[in-house]
Amino acid sequence: MPSSLIRRGVWAVGVAVLVIALVVAALPLIASTRIVRDRIAWEMSAWSGFRVTIDGSPRIEVWPTFRAILTDVTLSQWTETDAPPVIEAERVEVDLSAMAALQGDVVFSTARLVRPTIRVQRTAKGLFLPAIPTGGRITRSIDTARGLVTANPQKPDLGKLPSDPFGTVEFRDGRVVASIGGKEQEILSSLSGQANWAAMNSNATLTATGIWRGESVAVDFASAKPLVFFAGGAAPITLSFKAAPASFSFDGVASMSDNPYFDGQAKFAAPSLRRVLEWSQAGIAPGAAIGAVSVASKVTAAAGRVKFENTTVALDNNPGMGALDFSFSEALPVISGTLAFDTLDLRSFLSAFTPITPTGEAGPGEIDTSFADKINLDLRLSAAHATAGPVQLADVAATAQVKNGLAVFDISDASAFGGNIQSSLRFDRKPEGTQVEIRLLASDVDGGAFATAAGMTRLVPVGTATVSVILKGPGRSWNSIFENADGSVSATVGPGALTRLNLPAFLKHTEQGGFFALDDVADGTLPIDGAEIKASISKGVARLDKAEANSAKSKIWLSGIASYAGRGLALSGGVTPSGQPAQQQPSGQPTNQPPQAPNQSLFFVGGTWSTPFISPISRGVSGE
Repeated sequence: MPSSLIRRGVWAVGVAVLVIALVVAALPLIASTRIVRDRIAWEMSAWSGFRVTIDGSPRIEVWPTFRAILTDVTLSQWTETDAPPVIEAERVEVDLSAMAALQGDVVFSTARLVRPTIRVQRTAKGLFLPAIPTGGRITRSIDTARGLVTANPQKPDLGKLPSDPFGTVEFRDGRVVASIGGKEQEILSSLSGQANWAAMNSNATLTATGIWRGESVAVDFASAKPLVFFAGGAAPITLSFKAAPASFSFDGVASMSDNPYFDGQAKFAAPSLRRVLEWSQAGIAPGAAIGAVSVASKVTAAAGRVKFENTTVALDNNPGMGALDFSFSEALPVISGTLAFDTLDLRSFLSAFTPITPTGEAGPGEIDTSFADKINLDLRLSAAHATAGPVQLADVAATAQVKNGLAVFDISDASAFGGNIQSSLRFDRKPEGTQVEIRLLASDVDGGAFATAAGMTRLVPVGTATVSVILKGPGRSWNSIFENADGSVSATVGPGALTRLNLPAFLKHTEQGGFFALDDVADGTLPIDGAEIKASISKGVARLDKAEANSAKSKIWLSGIASYAGRGLALSGGVTPSGQPAQQQPSGQPTNQPPQAPNQSLFFVGGTWSTPFISPISRGVSGE
């Protein structure tokens, strides 16, 4: 090749390189003269539909990407000049097309909002959303899609959707604020993430993280037909929400029309339902811990009603299945349905809907019944095995109902202690205060096991028993119920024995005189033919109307009072040979008693439930 040709080729390459270098060097100058601040603001307004103002002068960077850096950017409603901006950012970085810029045009591919503030408003449905722009390409695209959805809701013509390119919007270290009570309050902070939407008729994704009510949250959203979804049509979506108190996910079809519609698979999990209620500020007083809960179900929602079908539920690792129905057409949400468990902790379940356990923060044993003002509830429950504290139950059929300030939990049938149990717990909110009613009927149960579960360890009758308890009292606190309760207790026991009673030693101590503790004669067991107890309760004080145990050779009887407050005892009693009528005293400590029946040993029982003592009563002597 001739040297002249080589020289001309070198010169051509050199000239090309020089031109490229000059263009690159001149690009910021060209951009600064062509892509002026007003041109960028106009293009951003055309897309967003808001009035965009840029207080700072744009700075153009060429490397590593061609972009404009804008400062003090605000997006406001066109019609509300005095209102604060809907969005304001300390800095906005916009990636631009270099070729379009050389031609005097603005084409965005990515916009980054650094430390933005987004102002939201509470809607009629209670949601916080930013103001909706009155125009802009995005709004017009949604309006076009809405027209297509209206023309054919079941199958809109997707080929007529706008295809304008959009791009990516990133945001870093932002916050969301709202005006509440005339004051601006921050409801979300440390907001970061990005939205990817290549074109109006393509799929879109959104990822975001932030801090809400002191907890880090992460949200992911995706839809193959976002424009149809925003226009109120049915579109496939996936949504996930993750935070330490709870996580939620949905995968299915949804519509955000005036009558929202959902159909798909949903999952919810929380390590503590009580923590979720507190975090969500549902108005439930903090207190007894509710254990872990998880729900997975097919969800169908429409016209203010949500159905959960083929639902799997786990409460404190107790799995169950069933169906639930949520209705929002009334003043309060209505929850109804049926759930079946293999095993169930009744306390954990009830804590979600009733103040079944004493709270630890609101006060000693204080009962919170505010839940009855939040929802209406009607649930049918069944469990092959269940626990209620130390009590083991089987084949449980129960209902939980909350409505108009009344909360009721009924066990209509259950097997326990070798017999059958029926019980009812009612919380009735009234103007004068909450009234609590407790009913229990235990039929053909093991009396010893039942008494032990009830905390009775002395003179426990072992045998088949039937027990009835009815208590009613004010519900300010759990102690107040029992300290001020009215009601009755009755029990009948068949052939068996009285545990922890050495009757010969007991009689020997009474003959010797002097005080002695019941524990001193607790080293024996007395066979009995049966026993019967009847007591009336008034203001937390039980009066024994009848308390008798019959053995082959003797009858033991008691009468008097026992109080819940202080656990005090004031009882008189006696041991009478079988066939001889008992001469009972009318009060806890006899005075001016008539002559004692032959061979009858009388005594007085005082002290407390945990430490009772016996004082023999001599013939013709008042109980001193």
